[in-house]
Amino acid sequence: MDYQAHETAVIDEGAQIGAGTKVWHFSHIMPGAVLGERCNIGQNVVVSPGVVLGSNVKVQNNVSIYEGVTCDDDVFLGPSCVFTNVTNPRSAVNRRGQYARTHVGRGASIGANATIVCGHDIGAYAFIGAGAVVTKNVPAYALVVGNPARQMGWMSAFGHRLDFNEEGLATCPESGETYELVTGGDGTATVSKRDDHGNA
Repeated sequence: MDYQAHETAVIDEGAQIGAGTKVWHFSHIMPGAVLGERCNIGQNVVVSPGVVLGSNVKVQNNVSIYEGVTCDDDVFLGPSCVFTNVTNPRSAVNRRGQYARTHVGRGASIGANATIVCGHDIGAYAFIGAGAVVTKNVPAYALVVGNPARQMGWMSAFGHRLDFNEEGLATCPESGETYELVTGGDGTATVSKRDDHGNA
């Protein structure tokens, strides 16, 4: 094996796990789950069939990742955060095979005890505050908090709040990278990181 698994972890036949990944105590990786390289799967985690995790995904303790969820590289899933995959569950009604999709973009962070209602996309480097309940799509670099989650600002790829000037530019205090805020004609805003040549 190119990955490490604690003796109490259950790795089902048919699960794919990348090199350098670690699976800790009492976690269960089910058949058809795909984990990339260098992931860290904390204690008491369940990864269901059909789930795809990119490389360097960090899953903290007590997270269940249900079928329909995909995470790109460098995603952080905080302790006890929750994913759903059915919008109208009933015990007496079998909705297997009707799972809604949830996609978490590269570098996004989901805080402890946050709930992600299925069928929504979380943009790259978005930051979901602890305890937030996400009920709609979250733009790239957005900071959302509360129940239901509302956008409170923007975050850099290094996880710092961005303070935009009158020209719509902000600098990450840790990386020194520059970000640009653009507001469309419909009032929606997007943030993009500029390259070394000043291009968004």
